[in-house]
Amino acid sequence: MSQSAGTSVSTSDKPVRRPKSRAGRTLHGGKLTYAVLVVFTVLSLFPLVWTAIAASRNNTRLAQSPPPLWFGGNLFKNLEIAWTDANMGTALLNTMVVASLVTIGTVLFSTLAGFAFAKLRFRFKNALLLMVIGTMMVPPQLGVVPLYMLIAKLSWTDQLQSVILPGLVCAFGVFFMRQYLIQALPTELIEAARVDGASSIRVVWHIVFPAARPAMAVLGMLTFVQSWNDFFWPIIALTQSGSPTVQVALTGLGRGYIPDQSVIMAGALLGTLPLLLVFIVFGKQIVGGIMQGAIKG
Repeated sequence: MSQSAGTSVSTSDKPVRRPKSRAGRTLHGGKLTYAVLVVFTVLSLFPLVWTAIAASRNNTRLAQSPPPLWFGGNLFKNLEIAWTDANMGTALLNTMVVASLVTIGTVLFSTLAGFAFAKLRFRFKNALLLMVIGTMMVPPQLGVVPLYMLIAKLSWTDQLQSVILPGLVCAFGVFFMRQYLIQALPTELIEAARVDGASSIRVVWHIVFPAARPAMAVLGMLTFVQSWNDFFWPIIALTQSGSPTVQVALTGLGRGYIPDQSVIMAGALLGTLPLLLVFIVFGKQIVGGIMQGAIKG
């Protein structure tokens, strides 16, 4: 008994090895990970690089086979032609105004509506939500004729408000914000604010908006890109000679018996660069907001 007791004492004095925690450790990717990332990066950048290469050549060289794989010397000349012929200065300004206002309206109204569907109680809540979701299943082409009739009745044809107001709210944004706020916004937090005497506006401003910031950043980025690249409705509501957006202005490039593809590519490059600049400037804040939401979740 004494020997067994001594053995138990000696074993208990040994230090116990605990598994090392991985918290705070930097994860390093292997060679295969970097190879896959390089491949996807090259594939993602290739359309933009090819657009720049085509914009720096002439129409004759683009028609030859094999196509050029490096830059030529006509880039600035083609950019100047595209800028002048398509009135790209006005088109870029109009598109920036339209995309910015549509993004602000969509994010604001979708967040408010998503919060109402997620956390508030009111009559016919589920029925209204089903109606909102149901509009996502209707092809947008079906609403063009009545929408154009309404725009013509208001005398808004060929004016920017004709493409701004129809895009201020979208069903996808409402559903997206509703699904996010259900998980990210605790009901107890809203009830505590109500008990402290906070008004509805104060609850939305100090609780809902900070909690929804990551989702608002994602929705804003998607909305801005979609509004910038929108072509179907602007080509109907606007004209190239009036107040065109970038996509409408690009339809006037390269017209003729043989379209000048190099000038068209130069115009497409001019229409793409502002999107890249916006993401370069605000990309860090957008990614930071997304990661902040992921950490909080």
